[in-house]
Amino acid sequence: MSQNSFLSSLYKLLRRIVILLIVTSLAVFWWWSGQAVTRYETQSISRGNIEAVVVAIGTLKPRYSVDVGAQVSGQIISLTVEPGSIVEKGQLLTEIDASLQQATVDAGRAQLAGQRAQLAERQALATLAKQQYNRQHKLAEQGATREEDVQSATADWKTSRARIDQLNAQINQTISGLKGDEAELGYTKIYAPMSGTVLSVAAKQGQTLNATYSTPVVLTLADLSTMTVQVNVAEADILYIKTNMSAWFSTLGNDRRRWHGTVRQVLPAPPADSDNAKTVFYTVLFDVDNSDGVLMSGMTAQVSFVTTFAENVLIAPRVGIKRVISPTSSTAKPEEFDMYSVQTLDSEGKPQSHTIKAGRKDSLNVEVLEGLDSNSNIIVRTIEHKHRRDLW
Repeated sequence: MSQNSFLSSLYKLLRRIVILLIVTSLAVFWWWSGQAVTRYETQSISRGNIEAVVVAIGTLKPRYSVDVGAQVSGQIISLTVEPGSIVEKGQLLTEIDASLQQATVDAGRAQLAGQRAQLAERQALATLAKQQYNRQHKLAEQGATREEDVQSATADWKTSRARIDQLNAQINQTISGLKGDEAELGYTKIYAPMSGTVLSVAAKQGQTLNATYSTPVVLTLADLSTMTVQVNVAEADILYIKTNMSAWFSTLGNDRRRWHGTVRQVLPAPPADSDNAKTVFYTVLFDVDNSDGVLMSGMTAQVSFVTTFAENVLIAPRVGIKRVISPTSSTAKPEEFDMYSVQTLDSEGKPQSHTIKAGRKDSLNVEVLEGLDSNSNIIVRTIEHKHRRDLW
């Protein structure tokens, strides 16, 4: 056989071998890619915070506020403030026409002056009556006067004293009435009962107020340095809310800032206007500092009551754990309610089961007390693929 024939035969053989290897490889690869495969998504155990909250909507109101009203009728001749004005305690806010009240006071003072003049006259007459009484008694001791003259002097003295007592009673009555009239005169000037901000003004300068049957409100004054959050909490969540519980909120206009406070009061009955509502809400109150004046009355607050909180603890995602024993199980013990099972991947990528003891929980995570360390990766999701090629 020639050398060329040998090389040609060898080339054909090698080509057949290569083709066979390619076909075999493709067949093996196709078979391998058609095998079922399981893929795991994991999440590492880490340190973080646990914060379980009850979410509700509330409204901001001033902690301290007062409706300033008029106690006398009359026309407003001066109104020195407007909504948003900042006032100090004792500052003049409104003045009502005091013509009628001033006239009444003047008349009372004149009447009192007349009665006091009468009293001075009566006292002078009483002094004279007493002197006559004493003179008649001395003369009677000497037998130098008649009995009827002694009796007349005695009656005159007693009558003078009775008239003085009567006039003193009239003077006291006039003084009492005058104090009331002077008080009403003082009511014509309305002063700020507290320092704060004018929220609203319900009257206008020149308006006539009628305070005969009720007290008309002139303006509303509030101290905005401390705000109260009035939160409507549904009856399904109210049992979780306790006094002194931490709470925080953000406003619709600034969801990046949190204001923190502590629950001051949980009102024991729902508001009267919710009697016919399908869902019953209870009112929860807590206060926050507003010294920077950012918060305003009537703002809507998105409130979170912190029912559980733990800082810098070992946490695992709730999606990757399962309760070992259900609390509804008749054989479950209380200490077993917090036992959960989890799976981790070993060094070969195979799942391994563990039992952990869990502590506090929120909607996303569980505090790990025993069973895992911070180097563990737990399986949070298992994905089954019928064919390996589905991963491509």
